[in-house]
Amino acid sequence: MSKIIECQNLSYSYNSGEIETPVLSMLNLAVEQAESIAIIGQSGCGKSTLLNLLGGISQPTIGKILINNTDLSQINETKITQLRSQYLGFVYQFHHLLKDFSALDNVAMPLLIRGENTQTATEKASKLLAEIGLQDRLNHRPAELSGGQRQRVAIARALINNPSCLLADEPTGNLDAKSAKETLDLMMELNQQQKSALVLVTHDMSIAKKMDRFLTMENGILV
Repeated sequence: MSKIIECQNLSYSYNSGEIETPVLSMLNLAVEQAESIAIIGQSGCGKSTLLNLLGGISQPTIGKILINNTDLSQINETKITQLRSQYLGFVYQFHHLLKDFSALDNVAMPLLIRGENTQTATEKASKLLAEIGLQDRLNHRPAELSGGQRQRVAIARALINNPSCLLADEPTGNLDAKSAKETLDLMMELNQQQKSALVLVTHDMSIAKKMDRFLTMENGILV
């Protein structure tokens, strides 16, 4: 199987004045095509930091991150953005939908940014929203949707470009139990249908056990 994301000897620290605080230390991870991985650990242990590094949003202090075998340290920010758009999708605890746009517009947006024409983008977004049971909510704005529906729209937006890997940071953390289960089931179903990898950060062991494997963040490394 091919590696979608790989990090090698990854370390990350942040500075506050003259004080350097290590977060990750010589961490190694490979994400294979179509596999699902959960990363668990206590709040503040560096799980979200790792996800941002894997997605090329933050840069490591030491080490390499490769997306589809491309070393991010060897390319400029424009190329990193292109790689991110082509290979990765992101889902967060809070949906981050554009409040003045409909569900359909929110999902179509990544396609429009990529340069697809409006009709094609709208048709693809409409089809995907129908597949996840929101065909009667296409023209609703985020404020007119339930929490679970908003998160479904966010997932559809993340997957509209058929990414090789979906990075999800506590995607069910802001939902009630029923909506959380439906959201997780949806991500796993789409993960299998699209053959995309799934890397999910969570503190919930019951969620972690549903993945192909789960790793625990301890002292800046994965065990």
